[in-house]
Amino acid sequence: MHGNGIRRCLVIALITGVAFVFLFIRDHQNKRLYSQERLMMGTFVKVISPNSRAPEIVFAEMARIEKLLSKYNPQSEVAQLNKTGYLKASPETFYIIKRSKEFWQASDGAFDITVAALMDLWGFTNKQYYLPGKKKIEETLKLVGSDKIILQEFDNVIQFKIPGVKIDLGGIAKGYALDCAIKKLKEAGIKSCLINAGGEVYCLGERFGRPWNIGVAAARGNNLAARLELKDQAIATSGDSEQYFIKDKRRYPHILNPKTGYPAESNISSVSIAAKDGLTADALATAIFVLGKDKGERLAEQFDNAEIKSIQEINTQN
Repeated sequence: MHGNGIRRCLVIALITGVAFVFLFIRDHQNKRLYSQERLMMGTFVKVISPNSRAPEIVFAEMARIEKLLSKYNPQSEVAQLNKTGYLKASPETFYIIKRSKEFWQASDGAFDITVAALMDLWGFTNKQYYLPGKKKIEETLKLVGSDKIILQEFDNVIQFKIPGVKIDLGGIAKGYALDCAIKKLKEAGIKSCLINAGGEVYCLGERFGRPWNIGVAAARGNNLAARLELKDQAIATSGDSEQYFIKDKRRYPHILNPKTGYPAESNISSVSIAAKDGLTADALATAIFVLGKDKGERLAEQFDNAEIKSIQEINTQN
């Protein structure tokens, strides 16, 4: 950990999974910000706070959540569920899967954690990209649909209706981890912190008496898509600029449409959603990327604590 005294106007670029998030910092009488970054949850997590204890608190809590929810960790509850189709879950794992089903219903299936089998098919899970045939996609689609997840609330049991169903919490887990980390910071009496987890950002409190001032860069260009002042809010960005492959001059992004089995074709290159909690922002950003601008705006209107801050359509890119 290191402290950074700020003596002049600086712009710090926080690398995300889909774009750059910029934190604008001006001189505050040499007040100090502590900053630390680690690789976790499949991305770089950066913590900035006037309190030197903040980074370790955040990293410890996010590591705990990762051990529960990462499908890549064979000891995680999600990995066990994917392997056996049955799990006596912890309250946290049960909660996030229950919330995922709620977002699936609200988005008319655009957000769907059972997309895991399709992610495997296309090679996005192991980065061995592959363009599957129509027949193979149709077969895999039989394993997709959150109606295939059975939840027993009285004992926290999760079951899959048919063999072969798997879940991927990549579209919601980082947002939930942010919320858990923020809760731990508050319990520790820390009132000011910014966490950036690969496109999912939470701004706790204020930075030296003013809201955190960040900017979201355009996904496929050098322009600034939005400049925001945030306090006690999360912002999540989903886009196609980082995880994708090109085959026969066609671009295939990693965010898949659970209904078609193909990468989303919504004419959106990036969408940024602000909300009171990271889980909501994360899930809505994924769903709106799949739905497109018009349907996405109608979905966002269903959530009082959420607001679309930026939608970049492909045909408007430079």
